[in-house]
Amino acid sequence: MDGIEKITARISRDSEEEIRAITETAQKRAEEIRLGYEKEAEALSSAIKFKGKLAAAERKEQLAGASQTEVKKMMLAVKQDILDKAFQKALQELSSLPEEDYVALLTDLAVKGTRTGREQLIFSPTDRTRFGKKVVTAANSRLEKAGGKAALTLSETSRPMKGGLILNDSKVEINCTFETTLRLLRKDAASRVATLLFDETPARF
Repeated sequence: MDGIEKITARISRDSEEEIRAITETAQKRAEEIRLGYEKEAEALSSAIKFKGKLAAAERKEQLAGASQTEVKKMMLAVKQDILDKAFQKALQELSSLPEEDYVALLTDLAVKGTRTGREQLIFSPTDRTRFGKKVVTAANSRLEKAGGKAALTLSETSRPMKGGLILNDSKVEINCTFETTLRLLRKDAASRVATLLFDETPARF
């Protein structure tokens, strides 16, 4: 009995020592694994943060570029809108000139637009009735004084237009309507108008 107790006691003691040794080894291994995972996690976290910073910086740059582009588009739209209104106002002012100034303007357009001195002058229905004959007479008078051909006539027809006139010699028409004149003027003067309106180097419109 004593022998059995001694044997079991020794086995128990040996088992406890073995278990303690295994436990210590397991704990050390677990600690090594934990530290390894922590380092790997830190490295992975740093990599993710770095990539995140790069992605964030790239996205910020993209957004900044998109924002600048959008602002430029908005500014261009605003400038174009203001220029449109400026030229619309010019058209309204031309069409509402006092009669004497209006006839003088139409006469000037006819004299500068003629190529042969024999064209027919085409007006809007209202202008033809109110100012047609006056303009023809005044234009021929100026052409005659300048020593040129003075045989402009009033056309029997009229055209829909805001103002101005068209010179027709049966082969060629010279469009001197306010709409066309302002459209051509806008191409040449848009940059100067933009400079006056915005006090900056203008974009092309």
